[in-house]
Amino acid sequence: MIGGGAPVSIQSMTNVSSRDEEALLGQIAELTGAGCQIVRIAVPDEESAAVLAKVRRRTDVPLVADIHFDHRLAIKAVEAGADKIRINPGNIGSDEKVREVVRAAKDAGIPIRVGVNSGSLERDILERFGGVTAEGLCESAVRNLERLEDMGFDDLVVSLKSSDVAMNYEAYRLVSRRTSHPLHIGVTEAGTLKRGIIKSAVGIGALLLAGIGDTMRVSLTSDPVREVKLARDILEACGLRKCAYDLVSCPTCGRTEIDLVGLAEKVDEALSGLRLRKGIKIAVMGCVVNGPGEARGADYGVAGGKGKGVIFSRGEIVKTVKEDRIVEELINTILEGESGNQFK
Repeated sequence: MIGGGAPVSIQSMTNVSSRDEEALLGQIAELTGAGCQIVRIAVPDEESAAVLAKVRRRTDVPLVADIHFDHRLAIKAVEAGADKIRINPGNIGSDEKVREVVRAAKDAGIPIRVGVNSGSLERDILERFGGVTAEGLCESAVRNLERLEDMGFDDLVVSLKSSDVAMNYEAYRLVSRRTSHPLHIGVTEAGTLKRGIIKSAVGIGALLLAGIGDTMRVSLTSDPVREVKLARDILEACGLRKCAYDLVSCPTCGRTEIDLVGLAEKVDEALSGLRLRKGIKIAVMGCVVNGPGEARGADYGVAGGKGKGVIFSRGEIVKTVKEDRIVEELINTILEGESGNQFK
């Protein structure tokens, strides 16, 4: 389900050849294994549309066909069994061509995503707003939505992405006030892994915290599986999904009297190998200022100082151990405390 109060879903897009059935199925399996819920596939030609039909028969994952310029490919994608098609009505062509696409989607009972990007705004909008702006992106999106609505079609999703994080945020904020259609959010062309992580976390996270977004895609110049994992992390950081575990650790300062950096990393590594109830909170703190309070506020925690660590369980002090025993004793305390809650 998309919109209507349904949880925000994670999308990604295949980057192997759309003409290679086995490669597509392999990548779809990798994406869904990482947590992807909707997979988009480019359909640039008739051969790709034919392969889409074969892929559709071999996977249950919702598939979105990405179409540009040729309305006939959109119709073929619908016939191939796509669960949704993504088009920019502005580059599909005349009203009659768009109407044919709408008719096919309506007959098949599938939605259309109207996708607007900063690199493909209509010339008159560019002239009116003096270039690419948030207002122009919003205007283009609303115009294209209304174009399809006037054809009697309202099973719509809309996206209006920019690589400029601030512009992207403002554009989505504007369009969210002008339509009730579900919004697919993301920061387009966010860049290489390092830069893309930062821009996506800021841009998508800000929208989610503002209550904007029904589906999302992180766009990275990298393996799309990384997109899915980062999307999952962003949803968890925004509190929209329970994380496997929440590790709280302080940034260290001159008061720290244990190797907190190494300790936090070792605890994180140990926790990653455990299967515990989702949302469990563990605090690894380095001194007596915030340490005891944070540790007590967590399900489990340790507050370090002078080569020792005070281990807490559900707000109560359990034991004090030497620094070289902290990781083992903390993990044992967690396992003992969670023995009846594992796998929940």
